Amino acid sequence: MKSLLIAYHSQSGASAQLARAAWRGAQAEPEVRVTVQRVWDAGTADLVQADALLLVMAENSGALSGAMKDFLDRTFYPSIEEGLVLPYALLVSAGNDGRGAVRQAQRILSGYPFPAAAEPLILRGEVTGAHLRSGEELGQAFAAGLVMGIF
Repeated sequence: MKSLLIAYHSQSGASAQLARAAWRGAQAEPEVRVTVQRVWDAGTADLVQADALLLVMAENSGALSGAMKDFLDRTFYPSIEEGLVLPYALLVSAGNDGRGAVRQAQRILSGYPFPAAAEPLILRGEVTGAHLRSGEELGQAFAAGLVMGIF
């Protein structure tokens, strides 16, 4: 059985909604164990247990949210010491355009080194039904790719 860790930070609640949507989508793949954790509660031990990582974050002032940056900072060197190479995907709730947050996350993740499994999904504005469906689709596609051995 494969394991997908969905790690999220949400201050307004938007990213939490998107993380739950991705979880619902990933649940469609019975051969994948899906764990959802706030980044404040997640660490290197959780990454060691995972086969893939979906980061759900907000864009704050055109940049990566502080809590997500903290998670990546806390797990960076321990992940390298563990020799972790996890495929990842990014789901960004953006009040602006989201590209700054994506660039910053990708720059950090390239140092782990974690390969991108999908193009970043940036959802702009208030969370809508279409945003939730997009989050579900990403979660399902990522989980399906794990089962098929694509990632």
